Amino acid sequence: MPITITAHAEGATLAVRAQPGAKRNAVLGEQANALKVAVTAPPEDGRANAAITELLREWLGVKRSQVELMGGPTNRNKTFLIRGMTPEELTALITSKLA
Repeated sequence: MPITITAHAEGATLAVRAQPGAKRNAVLGEQANALKVAVTAPPEDGRANAAITELLREWLGVKRSQVELMGGPTNRNKTFLIRGMTPEELTALITSKLA
């Protein structure tokens, strides 16, 4: 199943399934049409969200200002905005990273 990536006025939105409190920070692949991301940070005070944002930024190779949590701050299912990338570019990048 493809990861849900949609067009946005500033770039593309990416569906992310969070796994806070994991043993290590890692992008684990696709789960339920979302990019599964594990972080060691606990799901409290926004720490896991900050860790996921940073991990996505590093993994995608983009600037910190290009990654922003758009929805689901207290939910495992989140939506991130990736600025400056079309859905096609983001899909191609993620596909190549997961291959």
